[in-house]
Amino acid sequence: MKIRHLAVLSAALLFAANAFAEDGEALFKKNSCVACHNMNNKTVGPAVKAIAAKYSGDATAQAKLEVKVRKGGSGSFGTMAMIPANAKISDADISSMVSWILAIK
Repeated sequence: MKIRHLAVLSAALLFAANAFAEDGEALFKKNSCVACHNMNNKTVGPAVKAIAAKYSGDATAQAKLEVKVRKGGSGSFGTMAMIPANAKISDADISSMVSWILAIK
């Protein structure tokens, strides 16, 4: 009986994680992040896949990137600063977007 519950819980968490990642992508587009960040190629800012690769395996990446998205930042991919900072985007939306980026392989 407990194994069945564990299997159902695992499936639900997997589904929720996928839905969460999709929300992150939609929020990324909605908040015009695509104006500076392309999925595969550097434009004004680094490519989304390059960000994901750089922070892959970094347990502190989620928190670091949330701060960079909120306040802006520079130095990780060159001297160009991330402008504008995103003070009007909610913490939950930033968290969703960063989670989506970090889940990209």
